[in-house]
Amino acid sequence: MNEISRRRFLIQSSAGLSAAWLAARWPEITAAAQHAHHAAQSVVPAKLEFFTPEQAVEIEAAAAQIIPSDDSPGAREAHVIYFIDRALATFDSDKQALYKKGLTILQARARRAGKANFSEMTSARQIAALKQIEKSLFFQQLRAHTVIGFLANPEYGGNHQQAGWKHIGFEDKFSFTPPFGFYDRDYKPEQ
Repeated sequence: MNEISRRRFLIQSSAGLSAAWLAARWPEITAAAQHAHHAAQSVVPAKLEFFTPEQAVEIEAAAAQIIPSDDSPGAREAHVIYFIDRALATFDSDKQALYKKGLTILQARARRAGKANFSEMTSARQIAALKQIEKSLFFQQLRAHTVIGFLANPEYGGNHQQAGWKHIGFEDKFSFTPPFGFYDRDYKPEQ
């Protein structure tokens, strides 16, 4: 009798669920990718589909604290806001209410600090406000979207001018020639 381990069962189950999720959302994902590709190729700035311009400024300010600009570009320069906006308008539309609630929370934190908007607060106050909500579902989703938008293929709306890829040293190649890394530096191709 061939026993199946719990680990193998979980791996196989999650693989099946992932495939089912992808299959169910494939048309939306493809449409989002095409839209982002056209936006990335366009000289005209991308239009917001979910956020109002005012909301986008607030979310962008929070994302800029998650991946700040220093000696290299951060979330703001990578145009992460356009990735998040497109995600909420398409394949992650079920997260729209979470972001609306999060915007309300950010505004309440700003008012407690004597400002009308989160984006008007000093960087130190923004960080303090985000630390207070870092265990919330909103912040966790914002952090995930920010990181994904920073590192995703630029065709998906974020990672403008490959800012994220340059930051981590990723080379945009579809194929590599040996040697690939330290583990095969002594590789000699057969001739």
